Order: sequence, then C-alpha cells, then structure tokens
Amino acid sequence: MAHILITSGPTRQYLDPVRYLTNASSGRMGAALVEASLALGHKVTVVSGPVEVEYPAGARVVPVVSTEDMLTICREEFDSCDGLIGAAAPCDYRPVHVEPNKIAKTGQPLELHLIETDDIVATLGAEKGFRWVVGFALETEDHRLRALAKLERKHCDLIVSNSVSAMDSLDNEVEILNPAGTVLKQIAGSKRLVADEILAVITERLIR
Repeated sequence: MAHILITSGPTRQYLDPVRYLTNASSGRMGAALVEASLALGHKVTVVSGPVEVEYPAGARVVPVVSTEDMLTICREEFDSCDGLIGAAAPCDYRPVHVEPNKIAKTGQPLELHLIETDDIVATLGAEKGFRWVVGFALETEDHRLRALAKLERKHCDLIVSNSVSAMDSLDNEVEILNPAGTVLKQIAGSKRLVADEILAVITERLIR
C-alpha cells in the first residue's frame, strides 16, 4: 500500500485582517479522493485549506490557510509519501502588501497590486524523484490542450482535466490524461464515483 499526500480545498490570500482573495473550491473532490484512497487501504495525509467538508477519520489532516502555508507543509509531508494527488485549488495571486488594518472606504477606486504565488504541484513535481504526482487542471476553455501543458510544466505523471462546473458541486466530469496526451479514461458522476475511478487508474499505472 502507498502513503498518499492529497491537497484539497481553496486557500486564502489576505488583503487586510478581514478581506481575502479565494475561490469557490469546496474540498468535496479532495474528500472523495481521501475516502477512495482509504477504502483501498492506503495511508493518507491531507493538507487542506479552509473548508466545511469533513475528512474521514482515517486520514491525517493538516489545515492551512494561505498558498504559502500549503506549499511549506506539503514540502515537509511529501518527504515521507509515495505520491501526491494535487486536488486543491490554491489561490494563484497574492497582494504585494497586506494592510495591517481594515481598508476603509474612501469613495475612490481601490487598486490592488498582485503577484503570482508559487505553484505547489509544479514545485513538488520538480522535486519528486522516484515519487509520482497527479495534478488537476480546471480550465474554462481548451481543456485538454491546457491540461497537457500543465502536465508537462508541473512534471506530472497523470493529470485530471475538469471544468469550472465542478467547483462547489456534488458531481464532476473529468478526463485523465498521460504524458503522451492519451485520454486514459473519461468519467462523469458523483465525486466519490469519479474519485474511485481516478484511484483505479493511479493504482494500475503508478502504485507499485
């Protein structure tokens, strides 16, 4: 059996003590992947952003808030794992400056200066060595092309392509692609069903 690191949920990048950038990720896909992994007997560590879903008791859960926090913890945890499933939707941008106090209304437009956050899956993929990495690619257009570009850039062994309709939904529709660009499987249904099928492909192709 494998020790699998799963990232799940969104992250938050604070603008001031009360406001932050985030996205609509619910953590449901991550939780379903945890359930599917545990059902196969794998050991699971979850690094999760702020979510309302509950993860199965059999998993070790490490909560984080920001993308920076998630990357730091994932790099620590990945050392003792066999592979990574990057199902989280980390915030891609953060403010250059976080205000120490709540930003007050002035009646004028507010300009935000944002920079990109570090890519968690790409960072871990570049450091994976003999471990395997499965990424997720959520796109609004050119799904397969963009997913394959991410697979290569992030050093993934497989990538799961889905659309924005999956966010905060009970269901999902995905394609699993390999580095050759082959669609290994197309799956639609509940997130638990999709998770079971994803784990079946990972078990067949990556877990030794």
